[in-house]
Amino acid sequence: MSRARRPAAMAAVLLLALATPPMRHALEASMTVQMLVQLPLLAAAGYVLGRAIPFRPEALLADWNHRGITGLVLASLASAYWMLPRLLDASATDAATAAAKFVSVPLLIGVPLALSWPRASFVVRGMFAVELLASLFRLGWIYLISPLRLCNNYSLDDQQRLGRLLIAAGAALFLWMAWKLLWGKFDVIRNAGDEQALPGVPSLQAGGRWPPD
Repeated sequence: MSRARRPAAMAAVLLLALATPPMRHALEASMTVQMLVQLPLLAAAGYVLGRAIPFRPEALLADWNHRGITGLVLASLASAYWMLPRLLDASATDAATAAAKFVSVPLLIGVPLALSWPRASFVVRGMFAVELLASLFRLGWIYLISPLRLCNNYSLDDQQRLGRLLIAAGAALFLWMAWKLLWGKFDVIRNAGDEQALPGVPSLQAGGRWPPD
């Protein structure tokens, strides 16, 4: 099996496993598990599928996906859509909504991330990381302090547990970002895997420190 076909087969197997009734019902039995396990796994399957595309979509989509910004915006909007309580609720009971989730999450979140993240510059990646951080805190706070159930299929305890975990995930992401900014290493100038020198900015190889010594 070729290198391109192996990841594609892995993505297909993962999607089929997630779609089987026992697995799907187990992952959708809890609001927490659906958002923090099922949705990331569906996005991961799409990411693997996007990395396995045999041709070079960067050349075909260069004008549409300049520096990966369009693809990252698309992935962010699709992620925000499937974080809505109404959609989480409906996907657990409505077959059409569940089918839309299994198609759109891999294709509109995972694949765009796979095609866009390697193209994105340091600044673009930072912007989307900050937006992800804000979304985790914002949504986690809403789930935690709401006195009412936001999903008919899930208990208030499950909702508040999800809120605490989202805030904890946001705190972990914040600490990681702070560590990377203070002591970590970045590829500061990066577009489609190639370093491009800018006036007044030192050219850094992969793993170079920023700021330079």
